[in-house]
Amino acid sequence: MHLQPKDLRVHIIRAATLAGEGHIASAFSILDILWVLYGQVLRHDPARPDDESRDRFVLSKGHASLGLYAILGAHGYFPLDELTSFASNASRLGGHPDSLKVPGVEASTGSLGHGMPMAVGRALALKAKKSDSHVYCLIGDGECNEGTIWESALLAAHHQLSRLTCIVDFNHSGDRALGLGDLEAKFRSFGWNVLVVDGHDHIQLKSALLIPSDKNPTVLIANTIKGKGCKEMEGNPAWHHKAPTKEELDSILEQVT
Repeated sequence: MHLQPKDLRVHIIRAATLAGEGHIASAFSILDILWVLYGQVLRHDPARPDDESRDRFVLSKGHASLGLYAILGAHGYFPLDELTSFASNASRLGGHPDSLKVPGVEASTGSLGHGMPMAVGRALALKAKKSDSHVYCLIGDGECNEGTIWESALLAAHHQLSRLTCIVDFNHSGDRALGLGDLEAKFRSFGWNVLVVDGHDHIQLKSALLIPSDKNPTVLIANTIKGKGCKEMEGNPAWHHKAPTKEELDSILEQVT
């Protein structure tokens, strides 16, 4: 894929501006992770999105759908220009991803905490089939307040789902509501392999994502910045669910890096 994260940020901002809504900052938080995952790690084929030999990716924090749509469009699952239809009545690209409508979307998500158990179920089924496919699931740090995350973590460790990787988008957006404490220690106590990386460093991400597991599931705690790549949005709670007006668009685009 020749498009860089900066190019995709521009597409995301323009799509959200046209729609008048969207979780841009959350999409930017995970964009580098998805760029590395789909470009250098995940086994997938846009021409055969349902091929059984593919790896699976579940975006549990479904409100960050614009990030996933940008990556899927750039890889040819649908025309990237279709992003301009985001959240319109006739569009298949809704505010949360729909697996029945969008090629490449493995699970319909949106209610936080639901994607992780879906990913565990997929990993368990693939293990039963003796498949070598890997399942990746991306969750948010705020989502880690959901009980289903930890129920799923217990189940995955008990069944030794070594082909399951959970990626935590640790952008600290939930700190004001409820601190997570030592997230590394928590996952280790649940029987997981734990890796910590800079969630915007492509080399660190690729290296960590390609480390083979022995018998336990792996969690990759990716330290990220919400709104990464746009100075006005970085770490600014006001941009959690906000789109630029047409008058603000040029100024926002000038800040994209």
